[in-house]
Amino acid sequence: MNARFPAHISITRRLDASPEQVFDAWLDPDRTKSWLAAIDATGATGEVVRVNIDARVGGSFSLVERRDGEAIEHRGEYLEVDRPRLLVFTLSEGKDPAHESRVIIEIAPRRSGCELSLAHVEVRPDRSTQTARGWVRTLDALAAAVGAKPAASGSTRRSA
Repeated sequence: MNARFPAHISITRRLDASPEQVFDAWLDPDRTKSWLAAIDATGATGEVVRVNIDARVGGSFSLVERRDGEAIEHRGEYLEVDRPRLLVFTLSEGKDPAHESRVIIEIAPRRSGCELSLAHVEVRPDRSTQTARGWVRTLDALAAAVGAKPAASGSTRRSA
């Protein structure tokens, strides 16, 4: 992977939950606190201590987690909110607040449940492997939070 250009991560998961359940899990602060960013790329768990969500275009979110005694804030702005099919937001992390990336979540209904496609664009190349692993674990936690099992099918792709 070329270290000078941002990386792009794409992950697709089929879930046996409705599109509405999956979409709402991203925007309900109480539910989000239970699964989002609670597991890092190495599998270590953190404690989410604060979640603020203003779920509208132009609204913002912040999530603070404590991991190994350190508070890490993730924050961003909602660019598109179209329930239950599309959620687009910027994302920056306390360790690197100057770097802002973009996350696109598309949710499509299926005969049984839904398919979630997540694209994380403009990821720092030196963090792409770690970020991809983190999203895989995060989507597994999302599935558990909505009472769904991730379906056997799914894919993860990284590109420069």
